[in-house]
Amino acid sequence: MSVRSTVASRNPLRRSASVFGKIREAVRETSEHSPSRFAILIFAGLVLLFTVLFSLPVSSATGTPTSLADSLFTAVSVICVTGLSTVDMATHWSVFGHVLIYFGVQIGALGVLTLASILGLVISRRLGLRARLIAASDTNPLRMHHGPVAEGQAVRLGEIGSLLATVAISALVIEAVLALLLLPRMLLDGIPVGDAVWFSLYYSAMAFTNTGFAPNAEGLAPFANDYFFLGVLMVGVFLGSIGFPVIYTLSRSLGAWRSRKRRGHARGTAGRVRWSVHVKLTLVTSFLLIVVGAVLYIVLEFDNPDTFGGLNAGDTVFQSFFLSVMTRSGGFSTISIPDLNGSSLLVTDMLMFIGGGSASTAGGIKVTTLAVLFLAAFAEARGVQDMEAFGRRIPSDVLRLGVSVVLWGATTVAVSSVLILQISKAPLDFVLFDVISAFATSGLTTGLTASLPDAGVYIMAATMFMGRVGTVTLAAALAASQRQQLYKRPEERPIVG
Repeated sequence: MSVRSTVASRNPLRRSASVFGKIREAVRETSEHSPSRFAILIFAGLVLLFTVLFSLPVSSATGTPTSLADSLFTAVSVICVTGLSTVDMATHWSVFGHVLIYFGVQIGALGVLTLASILGLVISRRLGLRARLIAASDTNPLRMHHGPVAEGQAVRLGEIGSLLATVAISALVIEAVLALLLLPRMLLDGIPVGDAVWFSLYYSAMAFTNTGFAPNAEGLAPFANDYFFLGVLMVGVFLGSIGFPVIYTLSRSLGAWRSRKRRGHARGTAGRVRWSVHVKLTLVTSFLLIVVGAVLYIVLEFDNPDTFGGLNAGDTVFQSFFLSVMTRSGGFSTISIPDLNGSSLLVTDMLMFIGGGSASTAGGIKVTTLAVLFLAAFAEARGVQDMEAFGRRIPSDVLRLGVSVVLWGATTVAVSSVLILQISKAPLDFVLFDVISAFATSGLTTGLTASLPDAGVYIMAATMFMGRVGTVTLAAALAASQRQQLYKRPEERPIVG
């Protein structure tokens, strides 16, 4: 044995440094081989860790261990920021359990690939090209595939460091502002100071992360007619659902506007930040879905005595907009979901399946996916070969990716629905509602999820995980590689439609 190896073996600091170096190198190799698979492994590891923590006696209010099915489901729901539960989240968990929930949704809200890049940064001590590629793929799934990628992206590769800073800062600032707005309202309602502070922080986190858990046993019932409180929650859910790339662009635009205003050029074009097609599509489609959803709820529920039938016109409009925002992934509700008409349940299914923006705390197939599909249909109706939006051409590979996302999402929902139907024997509309809510990480429920046996709980947990990690990410992780085909077969057109 050499003198150097002898000294290293006797020196615990050097030996531990060597072990950490091997771990760091293993992480680098894994992330380089398959960034998406590496991210999924991290998410699965977090779910496993939180499952163990939730099963501990210290996590429950009664001081007894929580069953494996409930612990696993809660861990997945927290890390995937879903909001569904098989236990009473307000009363089942202890203070330690609620702290786990609070920090768990913060971790889950960062997103699969963004979280992987941050952990890779901590381990490798720098944000290198590999970590940047991992983070970039969270804002643009096309980057997970080999080959050229169009440069008109929401966030370019060189801006990923700034994006990660925006993720952390925006989450902290937005949640702090929401908590400060909610705190005085709770104090006016006579809630003790300590509880008011905790409730404010909790509700602000659950709104921005689009989770929908409530810290109090009554849920939103005490605030059902408090439109200021509900309005703050709507703002938090919307900001969380538009996506961090959009928040990043908006923050840059605000900074550029302030800079121009200080220089006295507020009306000029110098220094303005150009909004990408992704940002414009996300904002326009999100606003349209909120308005369309609210109008449909007004039309379908205005005469339902169990929901909006007893409200005046103003209250009906507000509650309809609140429900429309929450169905996209917020998870909060001021009404009993089973009391909705069947037509409203179907509308809610569609809104939940669409979800929010890419790289956001929301789930679903994402609003940009829906926008691309409609742009393709509009281009086909006009007889135009290329899809165009806001003066830009959208390449055809984006459409193929969008179709893949919808197909994988629909397949996941269909398989899960069949299994839950067979296990629970519940009505189809209730099963479909809760399954889509799980896939889209919405958190709204008809009450079916809490009554499922363990087999159904495991299926719903898997559905939540599939929905959160993203169908594109999962497909890229399962695919070994994308082969480059150097030949083309003869073309023949099948009959479609």
